[in-house]
Amino acid sequence: MASSQIPAAKKDEKGRNIQVVVRCRPFNTVERKSASHTVVECDQNKKELAVRTGGAADKAARKTYTFDMVFGPSAKQIDVYKSVVCPILDEVIMGYNCTIFAYGQTGTGKTFTMEGDRSPNEEFTWEEDPLAGIIPRTLHQIFEKLSNNGTEFSVKVSLLEIYNEELFDLLSPAPDVTERLQLFDDPRNKRGVTIKGLEEITVHNKNEVYQILERGAAKRKTASTLMNAYSSRSHSVFSVTIHMKEITLDGEELVKIGKLNLVDLAGSENIGRSGAVDKRAREAGNINQSLLTLGRVIKALVERGPHVPYRESKLTRILQDSLGGRTKTSIIATVSPASINLEETLSTLDYANRAKSIMNKPEVNQKLTKRTLIKEYTEEIERLKRDLAATRDKHGVYLSLDNYENINSKLLSQEEQITEYNDRIAAMEEELKKIIDLFTDSKQKLDQCTEDLQDKSQKLEEAHKDLTETRHRLTQEEFIALQLQSNEGQLYSTADQLLSTAEASTQDVNGLHAKLQRKKEVEHHNGEVQESFAQRMENCYNSMQTSLQEQSHKHAAMIDYYRSSVGELLNTNGTVFKETLGAVCESYSSIKEAVGEGVERCKERVLHQEKLSQEAQNSMLEILDEHKQHLEEVLVAQAVPGIRSVMATNDSLRQTLHRYHSLNEQMRGLKAEMMSFFDTYTESLASMQECAVQGFSSLRAEHDKLKQQISHAGNSHQARMADLVQCLQNQMNLLAVDTQTDFEGLSQAASAQIVPLETLECSIQSKCTATEEHTMSARARLGSSVDGVITEMNGVTEEGERALEECAGYCGLLQTSLDSLAESGLAWCHEARNSTENKAQEQLSLIRETDTAVQDLLKSVEEKGKKAIQDCEARLTPMQQEVEGILGRVELQTGKDDATMQEHKETLSSISTRALDTVHNFISSELRQDLPTGTTPQRREYAYPRVLNKPRSREELAEEFRAQQEELQCALTQCETVIETEEEKPLDQDSLDDEVSVSSDGNITEQSCSDENLTCFENGRVPFFKKKSKKENSNKSLNRSKVENESMITPPRSKLPLRCQN
Repeated sequence: MASSQIPAAKKDEKGRNIQVVVRCRPFNTVERKSASHTVVECDQNKKELAVRTGGAADKAARKTYTFDMVFGPSAKQIDVYKSVVCPILDEVIMGYNCTIFAYGQTGTGKTFTMEGDRSPNEEFTWEEDPLAGIIPRTLHQIFEKLSNNGTEFSVKVSLLEIYNEELFDLLSPAPDVTERLQLFDDPRNKRGVTIKGLEEITVHNKNEVYQILERGAAKRKTASTLMNAYSSRSHSVFSVTIHMKEITLDGEELVKIGKLNLVDLAGSENIGRSGAVDKRAREAGNINQSLLTLGRVIKALVERGPHVPYRESKLTRILQDSLGGRTKTSIIATVSPASINLEETLSTLDYANRAKSIMNKPEVNQKLTKRTLIKEYTEEIERLKRDLAATRDKHGVYLSLDNYENINSKLLSQEEQITEYNDRIAAMEEELKKIIDLFTDSKQKLDQCTEDLQDKSQKLEEAHKDLTETRHRLTQEEFIALQLQSNEGQLYSTADQLLSTAEASTQDVNGLHAKLQRKKEVEHHNGEVQESFAQRMENCYNSMQTSLQEQSHKHAAMIDYYRSSVGELLNTNGTVFKETLGAVCESYSSIKEAVGEGVERCKERVLHQEKLSQEAQNSMLEILDEHKQHLEEVLVAQAVPGIRSVMATNDSLRQTLHRYHSLNEQMRGLKAEMMSFFDTYTESLASMQECAVQGFSSLRAEHDKLKQQISHAGNSHQARMADLVQCLQNQMNLLAVDTQTDFEGLSQAASAQIVPLETLECSIQSKCTATEEHTMSARARLGSSVDGVITEMNGVTEEGERALEECAGYCGLLQTSLDSLAESGLAWCHEARNSTENKAQEQLSLIRETDTAVQDLLKSVEEKGKKAIQDCEARLTPMQQEVEGILGRVELQTGKDDATMQEHKETLSSISTRALDTVHNFISSELRQDLPTGTTPQRREYAYPRVLNKPRSREELAEEFRAQQEELQCALTQCETVIETEEEKPLDQDSLDDEVSVSSDGNITEQSCSDENLTCFENGRVPFFKKKSKKENSNKSLNRSKVENESMITPPRSKLPLRCQN
């Protein structure tokens, strides 16, 4: 049976350097706009890269670097992939752990090299896209190679982000990356780490990998800066773990594990050039700090330093195994060819050149058997089941996530503290050895000093006795002097209090006298001012009363003038109205008589015309009878001339009818002229009425305006009087009553003036209305008469037309049958024609007479109408002029009254204003007030000592001092007894060594307390001394000599080892 695990391959004893590749990108738009020149020259064949450091002028100054591979600006993505990544993939499939990470300044193409980009037309797949980076090409080739091998395999991927020294899982199923991950040391790998909670997703084909890459790239932190539009603000670690199954010759199944880490580092940046502020500046600071730690790690590995600072950043802890561990590592350093980035380019190349010297010792990962792997998975499943059961049942240890994270963080910090303490313990052990050597030397010196101290202590004891007695006496004297001095201070303080009390009471009495004097002066001044104010107010009220009386007389005269003017106007209007009414009645009667006479004459002429027509008709019938008889005789010979004569008669009748129509039209025109005459007359009467109404309206408006002015003046006067009454109500009551009575009389007179005006207006309006109605009725009657005449004439005309039509019908019947009688009836027709012409001439003469009569009637009506209008105008014109004169005089008088009222208003306003100013001036300026000055003393109690303390005598003070000394002596005796008992105990050598070692740390304390014979009593503020026993003095002398000798010897300053400081 095969073993459960197959040991790893033998380590490469010599190790293997890290592979370093440099890639230079082309110029970008910003560098072209800044007119930068190329400072980097790449030689891919020699694998060299030269940088011109002297600028554009000095082309000789250059610095050359040699790397494993060099790619110029024209290098394609596929070239970098085939040269760098393809060999590493074979080693991953062999079971090695490999790492590829890009390093360089921001904006130099690290993310483009690792992840690449998609072509805009999307005509390529991921693996065929010429812009695709290392990560998609690597995964595509991994699946192709494993599929071609025909072995069973599984691929797991994870994507970790390091942002602001915090770990985030970009493949987390949560939509927002907020959960922070924790980093732990891998117990199975000394240099490796494990990340708790990092999601590892199993992928089955390359399409799933592309979706995972897109999801992780969408969650990664990027931002726009002045140096890069899509600057990565975090480090990303894309890990690919491959499990492959192998079958040995014995038929046992083994699992081979290979791991590839593809790291895209965030670029270092100059905050001033990138324009980062606030959050972006903090991000740049964290990025630069982690990259600085990475540089320190590289430097420590190259210089073989004793301490490599892996733990100073999360990035270096994750890359710990890749830098100096068991992993095959390749670094792709990206640089810019522009001269504006020369400093950053040199820094990147120096780091890359230094990293070439890092030595790794790659090892193939252990191959696990299928049983071992299943066993591990089974144990892991069982452990997870137990945790799940404990979580469900809440048995065992059940912690919340926050508490669990706190415990883990505490464990991490404790581990770091333990490591630090171990370093400190080693340093302290070395320090202890030095201290022991120092202690041995000090002990020898101490023995010698002890002998010298014993000799000096005997001499010191004798001098100490004399000094003790002298100090005792001096202390007693000082105590008495202090007591006497304190009593003297109390007496002085009491005297000061008494003096200050006397001074305060004297100042209070002076302040009271000053206040009484001020009160007296204020009252005297206010009395004089009140008398002068009363005299001024009396003069003001007398002038106001005189002004009101004059205004009342003027107002009464104004009312009388208005009353007489309005009465005169009413009488004049009444007379003129009566005369106008009479003239209108006479005109109407004359017009009515003339029209009646004309109508009668027209009727007579019409009747006469009808009679003539009847006679003509009778004679025509007789002639027709005769002609009929004659026609019967000569029907054939005389028919045609008779018909012709009838036709001529028909034509004459038609002409007659036309004349009747013209007469009818003339009668209609006469009617229209009469109607227009009456309309004009009615309109003139209406305009006269409107003029009268407007005149009365203007009078009423002027009256209302005058009333409003009187009311406004009364209101303003009352308001001002009310303001004055508030201050001097008793003096103003009588004046207010008189003024109110005057204004009420004015208001009643104005109201009484309205009644006759309204009566006059109503009477004029009623008479005008009656005249207009009478005129309208006469107009209607005349119109109806003329309509009757026209109707009768229309009837006659219609009868003639009917006769004419009948005659035409007969003629038509006869024309066909009497053509043969034309010649025979020609003579008779001539006779009939003559008779008809005579009758027609008579009709024409009657019509002419009627027309002449109508024309005469029209002229007479027009003359009488014009005469009536002239009479009305002659009567109304003087009336209008008189009314205008009266209204002008009334308007002039109203203007004068308005000016008088305004002047009186301004006079009263100025008087009241002066009075109000006088009151305000009297109150605010003339009256003097006793204002508080703040110097009047307040009532208070004077505090001063009533009893003086008598000081104690010198004998009492000495007795008190002796009593205190005896108490202190007893206490010291007890303390000395205890101290002597403790000093008699034997001391062994070890305790003596400990005391000496401790004494090295407490030298200052012993020096400060070297004179223990001096003891101070703080409560009594008096020092006292005590003479100690000989044994105690000798011990103290010995201790003092030890301290003096040790203080002279300065021990060397200890230094901690370098690893403790690190």
